[in-house]
Amino acid sequence: MSDSLQTLTLGGGCFWCTEAVFVQVRGVEDVESGYCNGQTLQPSYEQVCSGRTGHNEVVRLRFDPAQISVREILEIFFLIHDPTTLNRQGHDSGTQYRSGIYVSTPEQAQVAKDLLREMAQSGVYDRPLVTEVLPLANYWPAEDYHQDFFANNPQQGYCMAVAAPKVAKFRKTFARLVK
Repeated sequence: MSDSLQTLTLGGGCFWCTEAVFVQVRGVEDVESGYCNGQTLQPSYEQVCSGRTGHNEVVRLRFDPAQISVREILEIFFLIHDPTTLNRQGHDSGTQYRSGIYVSTPEQAQVAKDLLREMAQSGVYDRPLVTEVLPLANYWPAEDYHQDFFANNPQQGYCMAVAAPKVAKFRKTFARLVK
């Protein structure tokens, strides 16, 4: 991987769904499911699911800014999850499913805040946006069986019902950014 790659970490509900989309995005070189911004060191999936660690289920993206911008990544992110539901995405509820953008640079934070402000002012959503924008903290990769979950389990019920429609929506809306 090139030294010019940047890292951006996103929490948009279950990481299986978010990962399933971003592995298909041109310019995204690596996608890793994990946990961040909680207080427990090296948490397990079971600990995070308890809701007591403070961690969010996230995907950490390594991307080439010469091929895709932070704004384009965030536009995809907002297409595939609901940034108006606090601690919930669909049937998944708990603080580990909160909407979050975890940045590696002040520039990424500014792009995220500007986009959130534009979206709030546009009236595209009928409820307030609850997406948090914070520096990435206490990141820990998820267990191996969570990595590439959609690719490895396409017939699993959750993947078919929840992840597959998100992938299709991305592919239709952002065809120019599909690998």
